[in-house]
Amino acid sequence: MEKLRGWFAGRLPEEWFEGRVEIVLDREEIAVVGRLRAPALGDDVSEVERSAALEGGILRFREETRERRVEIALEAEHRFRRKVSWGVAVGDETVMFTTLSVPVMTRLKQSERQVLDTLVAAGVARSRSDALAWCVRLVGNHTDTWLADLRDALQHVDRVRAAGPDVNS
Repeated sequence: MEKLRGWFAGRLPEEWFEGRVEIVLDREEIAVVGRLRAPALGDDVSEVERSAALEGGILRFREETRERRVEIALEAEHRFRRKVSWGVAVGDETVMFTTLSVPVMTRLKQSERQVLDTLVAAGVARSRSDALAWCVRLVGNHTDTWLADLRDALQHVDRVRAAGPDVNS
């Protein structure tokens, strides 16, 4: 992860983002999320105007950087063997420009399939696949702290493993 973070820090133009970009990595995808400077607006603007200014700034950044982001993504995809997706954060809002949807296979018992079928029958989801994705999002929303702690622990394991002896030599 450090090599990946360092590569993007060296490759991304400094004027694009405030501070360090957030890199989220899994087996298939590298998500790069940078913080944009919020538009300078006075205290007397309405929430509607502020929201529209944020949306306009995000769209401007997306369009103005598209060609360069594609170039950087292609280099990263070749180097790290994962697809790259892009997003920005402004204030409390995070917007992803591109994301990868990956099929996941699983085996479910009848009682678990019934949960998915109930969600489909109730119109919450269009299919079992959509119902399963809905369940994963629901769990993710309600266990953010626990999942973050687990991810931190896994990163610690990766650092310890990398510092250990090379058994392939």
